[in-house]
Amino acid sequence: MDNTSKLLELTMDRLEFHTTEEGRKKMLHFGIPNDLAFGLSNPLVKSISRETGRNHELALKLWNTGFHEAQLMASLIGEPGKLTPYQMDHWITTINSWAVCDGVCSNLFRKTSFAYEKAIEWTYRGPEYEKRAGFSMMAVLAIHDKNGSDKRLLPFFGRMQDEAGDKRNFVYKGINWALRQCGKRSLFLHQHAIRTAKKIGRQDSRTAKWVAADALRELNSDAVVERLMNKERRKMEKDI
Repeated sequence: MDNTSKLLELTMDRLEFHTTEEGRKKMLHFGIPNDLAFGLSNPLVKSISRETGRNHELALKLWNTGFHEAQLMASLIGEPGKLTPYQMDHWITTINSWAVCDGVCSNLFRKTSFAYEKAIEWTYRGPEYEKRAGFSMMAVLAIHDKNGSDKRLLPFFGRMQDEAGDKRNFVYKGINWALRQCGKRSLFLHQHAIRTAKKIGRQDSRTAKWVAADALRELNSDAVVERLMNKERRKMEKDI
Protein backbone atom coordinates (compact mmCIF):
# COMPACT_ATOMS: atom_id res chain seq x y z
CA MET A 1 0.00 0.00 0.00
CA ASP A 2 1.47 3.36 -1.03
CA ASN A 3 1.62 6.37 1.29
CA THR A 4 -1.39 8.12 -0.28
CA SER A 5 -3.54 5.00 0.11
CA LYS A 6 -2.48 4.72 3.75
CA LEU A 7 -3.33 8.37 4.31
CA LEU A 8 -6.70 7.82 2.64
CA GLU A 9 -7.46 4.97 5.02
CA LEU A 10 -6.47 7.05 8.04
CA THR A 11 -8.49 10.03 6.84
CA MET A 12 -11.63 7.98 6.20
CA ASP A 13 -11.27 6.38 9.64
CA ARG A 14 -11.01 9.86 11.16
CA LEU A 15 -14.13 11.07 9.33
CA GLU A 16 -16.04 7.95 10.33
CA PHE A 17 -14.99 8.38 13.96
CA HIS A 18 -17.05 11.57 14.11
CA THR A 19 -20.20 9.96 12.70
CA THR A 20 -23.40 11.39 14.14
CA GLU A 21 -26.90 10.18 13.40
CA GLU A 22 -28.29 13.59 14.26
CA GLY A 23 -26.05 15.12 11.60
CA ARG A 24 -27.14 12.52 9.07
CA LYS A 25 -30.80 13.32 9.77
CA LYS A 26 -30.15 17.05 9.33
CA MET A 27 -28.69 16.34 5.91
CA LEU A 28 -31.97 14.82 4.76
CA HIS A 29 -33.82 17.84 6.12
CA PHE A 30 -31.74 20.06 3.83
CA GLY A 31 -32.21 17.81 0.80
CA ILE A 32 -28.77 16.17 0.97
CA PRO A 33 -28.63 12.37 0.48
CA ASN A 34 -27.05 10.61 3.46
CA ASP A 35 -26.59 7.06 2.25
CA LEU A 36 -22.85 7.76 1.90
CA ALA A 37 -22.33 10.28 4.68
CA PHE A 38 -21.11 10.47 8.27
CA GLY A 39 -23.13 13.53 9.27
CA LEU A 40 -20.19 15.80 10.06
CA SER A 41 -20.65 19.55 10.22
CA ASN A 42 -18.95 21.72 7.59
CA PRO A 43 -16.74 23.45 10.21
CA LEU A 44 -15.43 20.06 11.36
CA VAL A 45 -14.68 18.97 7.79
CA LYS A 46 -12.85 22.26 7.24
CA SER A 47 -10.88 21.80 10.45
CA ILE A 48 -9.73 18.31 9.45
CA SER A 49 -8.87 19.61 5.99
CA ARG A 50 -6.70 22.41 7.41
CA GLU A 51 -4.81 19.92 9.54
CA THR A 52 -4.28 17.67 6.52
CA GLY A 53 -3.11 20.46 4.21
CA ARG A 54 -3.06 20.56 0.41
CA ASN A 55 -2.63 17.11 -1.08
CA HIS A 56 -3.95 16.64 -4.60
CA GLU A 57 -3.36 12.89 -4.81
CA LEU A 58 -5.26 12.37 -1.58
CA ALA A 59 -8.03 14.66 -2.85
CA LEU A 60 -8.51 12.49 -5.93
CA LYS A 61 -8.80 9.34 -3.80
CA LEU A 62 -11.14 10.99 -1.32
CA TRP A 63 -13.44 12.12 -4.11
CA ASN A 64 -13.61 8.63 -5.56
CA THR A 65 -14.97 7.19 -2.29
CA GLY A 66 -18.26 8.91 -3.04
CA PHE A 67 -18.74 9.93 0.60
CA HIS A 68 -20.22 13.38 1.19
CA GLU A 69 -17.62 14.55 3.70
CA ALA A 70 -14.76 13.00 1.74
CA GLN A 71 -15.78 14.89 -1.40
CA LEU A 72 -16.12 18.15 0.50
CA MET A 73 -12.67 17.54 1.97
CA ALA A 74 -11.32 16.80 -1.51
CA SER A 75 -12.55 20.21 -2.63
CA LEU A 76 -10.68 21.81 0.27
CA ILE A 77 -7.32 20.05 -0.04
CA GLY A 78 -7.19 19.71 -3.84
CA GLU A 79 -4.67 21.88 -5.67
CA PRO A 80 -6.17 24.14 -8.37
CA GLY A 81 -2.95 24.19 -10.39
CA LYS A 82 -2.94 20.39 -10.63
CA LEU A 83 -6.62 19.97 -11.44
CA THR A 84 -7.25 19.19 -15.12
CA PRO A 85 -10.40 19.95 -17.15
CA TYR A 86 -10.86 16.18 -17.50
CA GLN A 87 -10.87 15.73 -13.71
CA MET A 88 -13.34 18.58 -13.29
CA ASP A 89 -15.66 17.06 -15.90
CA HIS A 90 -15.37 13.66 -14.23
CA TRP A 91 -16.07 15.00 -10.77
CA ILE A 92 -19.30 16.79 -11.72
CA THR A 93 -20.70 13.60 -13.23
CA THR A 94 -20.51 11.94 -9.80
CA ILE A 95 -22.06 14.77 -7.75
CA ASN A 96 -25.32 13.78 -6.03
CA SER A 97 -26.12 16.84 -3.89
CA TRP A 98 -26.36 20.60 -4.18
CA ALA A 99 -24.05 20.93 -1.16
CA VAL A 100 -21.13 19.10 -2.80
CA CYS A 101 -21.86 20.84 -6.10
CA ASP A 102 -21.68 24.32 -4.58
CA GLY A 103 -18.84 23.36 -2.26
CA VAL A 104 -16.49 22.08 -4.95
CA CYS A 105 -17.22 25.07 -7.19
CA SER A 106 -16.57 27.52 -4.37
CA ASN A 107 -13.62 25.80 -2.72
CA LEU A 108 -11.69 24.56 -5.74
CA PHE A 109 -13.07 24.85 -9.27
CA ARG A 110 -13.33 28.65 -9.28
CA LYS A 111 -9.59 28.88 -8.57
CA THR A 112 -8.59 27.09 -11.78
CA SER A 113 -7.75 28.77 -15.08
CA PHE A 114 -10.68 26.89 -16.64
CA ALA A 115 -13.37 28.33 -14.36
CA TYR A 116 -15.06 30.76 -16.77
CA GLU A 117 -14.94 28.26 -19.61
CA LYS A 118 -16.51 25.50 -17.50
CA ALA A 119 -19.16 27.83 -16.09
CA ILE A 120 -20.57 28.27 -19.58
CA GLU A 121 -19.90 24.74 -20.80
CA TRP A 122 -21.64 22.96 -17.94
CA THR A 123 -24.88 24.92 -18.36
CA TYR A 124 -25.37 22.98 -21.59
CA ARG A 125 -25.24 19.66 -19.74
CA GLY A 126 -28.41 17.62 -19.24
CA PRO A 127 -28.13 16.07 -15.74
CA GLU A 128 -29.40 18.30 -12.94
CA TYR A 129 -26.26 18.67 -10.85
CA GLU A 130 -23.97 18.99 -13.86
CA LYS A 131 -26.06 21.88 -15.15
CA ARG A 132 -26.28 23.41 -11.67
CA ALA A 133 -22.47 23.28 -11.45
CA GLY A 134 -22.28 25.77 -14.30
CA PHE A 135 -24.58 28.26 -12.58
CA SER A 136 -22.94 27.67 -9.20
CA MET A 137 -19.62 28.50 -10.82
CA MET A 138 -21.08 31.75 -12.15
CA ALA A 139 -22.29 32.69 -8.68
CA VAL A 140 -19.02 31.96 -6.88
CA LEU A 141 -16.95 33.71 -9.55
CA ALA A 142 -19.12 36.81 -9.14
CA ILE A 143 -18.53 36.65 -5.39
CA HIS A 144 -14.87 35.68 -5.17
CA ASP A 145 -13.05 36.72 -8.34
CA LYS A 146 -12.69 40.28 -7.12
CA ASN A 147 -9.81 41.15 -9.45
CA GLY A 148 -11.52 39.80 -12.56
CA SER A 149 -13.13 42.06 -15.12
CA ASP A 150 -16.89 42.51 -14.86
CA LYS A 151 -17.06 42.06 -18.62
CA ARG A 152 -16.00 38.42 -18.26
CA LEU A 153 -19.34 37.77 -16.56
CA LEU A 154 -21.49 39.22 -19.32
CA PRO A 155 -21.85 35.93 -21.28
CA PHE A 156 -23.35 34.38 -18.16
CA PHE A 157 -26.58 36.37 -18.50
CA GLY A 158 -27.49 34.80 -21.83
CA ARG A 159 -27.19 31.31 -20.38
CA MET A 160 -29.33 32.27 -17.38
CA GLN A 161 -32.00 33.59 -19.69
CA ASP A 162 -31.93 30.53 -21.94
CA GLU A 163 -32.20 28.01 -19.08
CA ALA A 164 -34.50 29.87 -16.67
CA GLY A 165 -37.47 27.72 -17.64
CA ASP A 166 -35.82 24.53 -16.37
CA LYS A 167 -38.29 23.15 -13.82
CA ARG A 168 -35.74 21.18 -11.81
CA ASN A 169 -35.33 22.62 -8.32
CA PHE A 170 -31.55 22.72 -8.14
CA VAL A 171 -31.20 24.15 -11.63
CA TYR A 172 -33.58 27.08 -11.45
CA LYS A 173 -32.45 27.95 -7.92
CA GLY A 174 -28.86 27.85 -9.17
CA ILE A 175 -29.80 30.27 -11.96
CA ASN A 176 -31.49 32.55 -9.45
CA TRP A 177 -28.39 32.48 -7.24
CA ALA A 178 -26.10 33.29 -10.15
CA LEU A 179 -28.33 36.13 -11.35
CA ARG A 180 -28.47 37.73 -7.91
CA GLN A 181 -24.74 37.43 -7.23
CA CYS A 182 -23.72 38.80 -10.62
CA GLY A 183 -26.15 41.68 -10.17
CA LYS A 184 -24.79 42.53 -6.73
CA ARG A 185 -21.18 42.69 -7.90
CA SER A 186 -21.20 46.19 -9.44
CA LEU A 187 -23.50 48.88 -10.80
CA PHE A 188 -22.41 47.89 -14.30
CA LEU A 189 -23.49 44.27 -13.82
CA HIS A 190 -26.52 45.32 -11.78
CA GLN A 191 -27.99 46.98 -14.86
CA HIS A 192 -27.42 43.85 -16.95
CA ALA A 193 -28.91 41.63 -14.23
CA ILE A 194 -32.04 43.78 -13.95
CA ARG A 195 -32.47 43.74 -17.73
CA THR A 196 -31.97 39.96 -17.85
CA ALA A 197 -34.38 39.35 -14.98
CA LYS A 198 -37.10 41.35 -16.75
CA LYS A 199 -36.60 39.32 -19.93
CA ILE A 200 -36.78 36.09 -17.93
CA GLY A 201 -39.95 37.33 -16.24
CA ARG A 202 -41.68 37.68 -19.62
CA GLN A 203 -41.13 34.00 -20.45
CA ASP A 204 -44.18 31.72 -20.48
CA SER A 205 -42.93 29.65 -17.57
CA ARG A 206 -43.85 29.68 -13.88
CA THR A 207 -40.31 28.69 -13.01
CA ALA A 208 -38.79 31.52 -15.04
CA LYS A 209 -41.22 34.01 -13.52
CA TRP A 210 -40.17 32.90 -10.01
CA VAL A 211 -36.48 33.23 -10.90
CA ALA A 212 -37.08 36.76 -12.16
CA ALA A 213 -39.37 37.96 -9.36
CA ASP A 214 -37.13 36.66 -6.59
CA ALA A 215 -34.00 38.15 -8.17
CA LEU A 216 -35.63 41.52 -8.81
CA ARG A 217 -36.87 41.67 -5.23
CA GLU A 218 -33.31 41.58 -3.94
CA LEU A 219 -31.61 43.50 -6.73
CA ASN A 220 -34.06 46.41 -6.44
CA SER A 221 -33.87 46.53 -2.66
CA ASP A 222 -32.66 49.76 -1.07
CA ALA A 223 -29.86 47.91 0.72
CA VAL A 224 -28.37 46.48 -2.48
CA VAL A 225 -28.70 49.69 -4.50
CA GLU A 226 -27.18 51.78 -1.70
CA ARG A 227 -24.26 49.39 -1.27
CA LEU A 228 -23.50 49.42 -4.99
CA MET A 229 -23.74 53.21 -5.13
CA ASN A 230 -21.32 53.54 -2.22
CA LYS A 231 -18.97 51.03 -3.81
CA GLU A 232 -18.99 52.99 -7.07
CA ARG A 233 -18.44 56.25 -5.20
CA ARG A 234 -15.40 54.83 -3.37
CA LYS A 235 -14.01 53.55 -6.66
CA MET A 236 -14.35 56.97 -8.29
CA GLU A 237 -12.70 58.70 -5.31
CA LYS A 238 -9.82 56.24 -5.46
CA ASP A 239 -9.29 56.91 -9.17
CA ILE A 240 -9.12 60.68 -8.70
